[in-house]
Amino acid sequence: QVQLVESGGGLVQPGGSLRLSCTTSGIILSINTMGWYRQAPGKRRDVVAFITSSGGTSYVDSAKGRFTISRDNAKNTVYLQMNSLKPEDTAVYYCNTPSARFSWGQGTQVTVSS
Repeated sequence: QVQLVESGGGLVQPGGSLRLSCTTSGIILSINTMGWYRQAPGKRRDVVAFITSSGGTSYVDSAKGRFTISRDNAKNTVYLQMNSLKPEDTAVYYCNTPSARFSWGQGTQVTVSS
């Protein structure tokens, strides 16, 4: 059974940082491109960043220069380091493959507010 478990969210002030984790089970993480997505209230879920099996990365424009996606295959975990957070980053963050191949996890709430 495949499980994606996101964690690391919280309440942070503008300009602050958070590190999200996506722990996977039931899959061979090393062969999968993985991504982070986010869904703000009343909006659709959108991609934030991807990391390929070989470590190549891509980001949406709003995340470039502020977010870093990484992976530790030995720990079956994908990370998203978020710096210089802005109120518009407030959302529930999820991980999955580019095609949303696996069932979505519960997500982790990120709230950026003073």
